[in-house]
Amino acid sequence: MKAVLRRGAVSPEQLWLRYFACGGSAGMLEVEGYLQEALELPALERDMLAQAANELLDELAGRLRVPYSRQLRDPLPAAGPLPALVRLLRETPRALAGEIDDAIGDSIAMLGQGVEAAVYVADYGQTRLVPLPGRRHDGRPPLSIEGTLAGRAFQLVETQAAFTDPQPRFWVPLVDGVERLGVLDVMLPSASELTDPLLREQCEWVASLAAHLITSADAHGDAVDRARRGRPRGPSAELLWSLLPPLTAGSQAFTLSGRLEPAEQVGGDAFDYSLGPERVQLAVFDAMGHSLGAGLIAATALAAYRAARRSGAGLFGQAAALDDAIAEHFPDAFATGVLAELDLGSGTLRYIAAGHPEPLLLRGGHVVAGLEGGRRLPFGLGIGEMSVGEAALEPDDWVVLYTDGLVEARDAGGEFFGLPRLVDLLEREAAAQQPPAETVRRLTASVLRHQHGVLQDDATVLAAHWGPPPPVPGALADASGWR
Repeated sequence: MKAVLRRGAVSPEQLWLRYFACGGSAGMLEVEGYLQEALELPALERDMLAQAANELLDELAGRLRVPYSRQLRDPLPAAGPLPALVRLLRETPRALAGEIDDAIGDSIAMLGQGVEAAVYVADYGQTRLVPLPGRRHDGRPPLSIEGTLAGRAFQLVETQAAFTDPQPRFWVPLVDGVERLGVLDVMLPSASELTDPLLREQCEWVASLAAHLITSADAHGDAVDRARRGRPRGPSAELLWSLLPPLTAGSQAFTLSGRLEPAEQVGGDAFDYSLGPERVQLAVFDAMGHSLGAGLIAATALAAYRAARRSGAGLFGQAAALDDAIAEHFPDAFATGVLAELDLGSGTLRYIAAGHPEPLLLRGGHVVAGLEGGRRLPFGLGIGEMSVGEAALEPDDWVVLYTDGLVEARDAGGEFFGLPRLVDLLEREAAAQQPPAETVRRLTASVLRHQHGVLQDDATVLAAHWGPPPPVPGALADASGWR
């Protein structure tokens, strides 16, 4: 210790004062005697003296350290995956303030010299990957999800290596739970890094934590939301988007994904869900009209359904709450919809269809039935005669809820998109074993192409799969390559 203190220019008086401030009980003469190796101190006093010395050395000399009397944990290394993840956690306040790209870029730079990253998020229409602003990468153009390597990483939720690009890079998917947020563009110093499986895995670890950070930042500010918007929203759409749950969600036994189109102009459509260990509940609504009034009706329906569901009401109680809320606030209006609940233990699906297109059931890659039971009047027109439909589901079945704007979309010649085309598309995507999020993205993209990108009516779809979600690459729980 004496030699280290001498090199760090720390005097015995400075050391004793800091040691005393740390709670040390030995006097100045005893400390001097210990430094001269003339007497011994108890282990605790020696460690407190070492702590005081190291605090002073950190302030004055930086790298010099005094050993303790016991083995301590290794300090955080200067670079590598652990420092990168710790740095990202410490950057949370900065990211929540809007500096998301810079915070993630500074973190991933700790994986190695010359490693950089830029963040792209998917727009609400899920046609483009839009860069978040940052000091390193301002001015980057958006990338198409179709036909690009970045888009392939997003669609398949698999890291893609760009071997032919002038700039070697990994495109790493950003996934929060099962919700795809975008991709991380990890730029590498040399093409040889692309063949390093451990570096790829470490990039996926950082991307996994970065996705959680992006979700948190989206809830605290407007930076992510502003980037994801293709155009300004009207008041009706803004109201509904503020009430919607995450577009994709999943548990160990269930995965679902929903979409509203047109994303920035939706007026009267909405959906909601609740995932639990024993039961899953789903709902989709289509309010009358396509003005601010329709948005208010849909928002009221969503709030009434959510309040009844969270109070423990069953399907009858939920339907009654919807009738009362809409009739009270909008006596001349109504909303169609479907309420459904699945018992995960027995596979029993119970549902009510209030003046709404019947849900579809897919099994083994084929639409085996339209769920025709549980018919009643639209919500807000009185309960009237009401029954609950039932269906027996099997593991790996799909249930698809949608609004009439999906099948009634017409092209320039007046041809409807139609239920047969919807069924055919669902079966093709099921045969390709796409997860709900990608199935829904491709379905809505097909409807938009049919109408040349302009919908005359809101179109909403909620696709639910009874089965575990696919594994996410780079999950932090798998630390087999940690070093």
